Amino acid sequence: MSIFVKRKIRDGDRQALQQSAERQFKRQFFGLLLVIVTWSLAMGWLLALATNAQSATPTAEIGTVDVVPAQYQLGQELYLENCSTCHIGLPPAVLPTQTWKNLLQDSQHYGAQLKPLVDPPRILVWKYLSTFSRVQRDDEETPYRLNNSRYFKALHPGVKLPRPVQLGSCVSCHPSASDFNFRRLTAEWK
Repeated sequence: MSIFVKRKIRDGDRQALQQSAERQFKRQFFGLLLVIVTWSLAMGWLLALATNAQSATPTAEIGTVDVVPAQYQLGQELYLENCSTCHIGLPPAVLPTQTWKNLLQDSQHYGAQLKPLVDPPRILVWKYLSTFSRVQRDDEETPYRLNNSRYFKALHPGVKLPRPVQLGSCVSCHPSASDFNFRRLTAEWK
């Protein structure tokens, strides 16, 4: 055989090897792409299931204004245990974070001498209150009364509130307020 024929056969082998390598690369690329798409679809499906499971709980059964994640539930329980024995426990969002901080630090609570919370319960209550309370505007005074709270007023537009607003008056519109359920309203407000 001549050198020319041997070279032609080698060139043909090279082209066949090159085409084989290209096909193998394409198969690997599409295989990887298929794995990525399958993984994305599975993760999207799982996220959709998780989201639907959370929203499947009827709001009447939630009770509070916010769904409280597990890491804050002990803080919420301690808050209610310590604060709702004398009055209705307010949802933290009704007052700004600074108000809650001042209330936790002050042993004089609206004219009554209180035994202050000590650590670790104080830390758990503070994490719960600071997480679910609202931000105070720079131009806003720190409200210590419910009727001075900008957020409370925004939640109750057009509601004729008694003067002075008392925590016990919440029950007139929120019959389950003593159970920390502010979602349930009287028939007049539904």
